[in-house]
Amino acid sequence: MTRTEYPWLLPSAMADPELPGDRGGRQRRTVRDWAVDITAFLCAAGIGLAVVAAIEADRTTPDAFVFLDSLVGGAACCALWVRRRWPVGLAVALTLLSTVEPVAAGALLVALFSVAVHRPFRPVALVGAGALIVSPVQPYLRPDPSTSFLTSTVVGVLLVLLVLSWGMVVRSRRQLVVTLRERARRAETEAGLRAEQAQRLAREDIAREMHDVLAHRLTLLSVHAGALEFRPDAPPAEVARAAGVIRDSAHEALQDLREIIGVLRSPRDGDGNRPQPTLATLDALVAESRLAGMEVTLDNVIDDPAAAPAAIGRTVYRIAQEGLTNARKHAPGAEVAVTVTGGPGRGITVEVRNPAPAEPFEQVPGSGQGLIGLTERATLAGGRLDHGPEPDGGFGVRAWLPWSS
Repeated sequence: MTRTEYPWLLPSAMADPELPGDRGGRQRRTVRDWAVDITAFLCAAGIGLAVVAAIEADRTTPDAFVFLDSLVGGAACCALWVRRRWPVGLAVALTLLSTVEPVAAGALLVALFSVAVHRPFRPVALVGAGALIVSPVQPYLRPDPSTSFLTSTVVGVLLVLLVLSWGMVVRSRRQLVVTLRERARRAETEAGLRAEQAQRLAREDIAREMHDVLAHRLTLLSVHAGALEFRPDAPPAEVARAAGVIRDSAHEALQDLREIIGVLRSPRDGDGNRPQPTLATLDALVAESRLAGMEVTLDNVIDDPAAAPAAIGRTVYRIAQEGLTNARKHAPGAEVAVTVTGGPGRGITVEVRNPAPAEPFEQVPGSGQGLIGLTERATLAGGRLDHGPEPDGGFGVRAWLPWSS
């Protein structure tokens, strides 16, 4: 997550929560906090000294009272160093103390400001109401000879309201900043989750590609290995041809697997090695199947296969590949017809049909996941795919995919 470059310039409440705290688990004061605390202490001490000077100037005030006021004022100012830990308790104590000690007025204002900054509205309202209620008490018990009772009361009330308002504005601003930072963190987390989801979907797509590519190769291996097993008396030329197909198919399967595993290990660097067949490579697929001993007829009436969109062409190729693979597994020896029609604005229709096998054969196990994956692939491309048995006992796969003009 993004962190503030200079956390020491922020209040501890807004600094990074991952920063170390004290033994009690509280955030330690930042440099800014120390600067603010020292400034608040000096301001409160300055107000207290001014009040002590005014009291001392009054000849009617005994020296003992002046000394006592000085001690109480110093203690009130020193108590401000715990205002971050106990802001409400300190504000209440200074409010009661200020009723009889005018030298505590500066410390009281700082304490009220701390309550407004660090606590929610309800305790602020209660403490503020108490400070407003006792505001007339101190001028009444210890009046200032140079100021009237009304003036002292009004000034005291206005100062309390001003400090509380200022503190609540500061708190609102801090809450806004914290909220925005939390939103930024959530957005960063959501972006990471979206990236992980995109990576997962890409890996699922690669897994489908792996199934489509390897199923075609491994079916060739299975069919020709089965032929060698059940025809030990086959002519040497046919055995050699079948062995050659097995060797080439195994080599190509290993090559395809190596390329796909490379994509899984390094998705960014391996995209260029990933198999990307198109509609133009459909002839090579049919030629490969014929070389393996299948009887395949291809009727491709697309004028310019290379002009087809890459995604649509790849999907057509996979549908034809899966259809040939299924025909090789479940109807060996049967002639397979592959038909591709359509064009821009009309879409592309691809059909793969095969009749029922004429002779008994060894069944090759299959899970049917290939057709399920092709149906999902066609749907995601905006098309549709149907498959199932034909009336003559054969099997057919028919799909339509959009091709914008």
